[in-house]
Amino acid sequence: MSLTIMRRIKFCAGHRLFGHGGKCEHFHGHNYVADFFVTGDQVDSVGRVLDFADLKARVKGWIDQHWDHSFLVFDQDRNARAALEMVQPKRLFLLPYNPTAENMARYLLEEMCPKVLEGSGARAVRVRLWETDESYAECSLDEPSGT
Repeated sequence: MSLTIMRRIKFCAGHRLFGHGGKCEHFHGHNYVADFFVTGDQVDSVGRVLDFADLKARVKGWIDQHWDHSFLVFDQDRNARAALEMVQPKRLFLLPYNPTAENMARYLLEEMCPKVLEGSGARAVRVRLWETDESYAECSLDEPSGT
């Protein structure tokens, strides 16, 4: 049996899609919604995979510190980096790939979640990132066969 919980986190961030060729290549922002799906091999003495308040503190704490009201920029996008470096004060977060919704979900699942959930006994298995009310991207870990 597998137990999974989900916590929704809302944040605002700006980005641009380097090399897009359309209007999303311009600086713009979104009111994002991120759904974090977390599972564990065991439950605690209360019967929880992880306390929802603890999950919120871990993931929202990281997002508030790094992404909320920041510009998310592909680290190879020299033009955007140069423009944003001139702004003071600034909040700039460099990603190793273009900040598409797909890549942002991937970063949260593969990079952020393992760090913030370390020691909790829980692991993130899916992140769904809503860029608008009508569209989202989702990244899931491939579970080993037989689970």
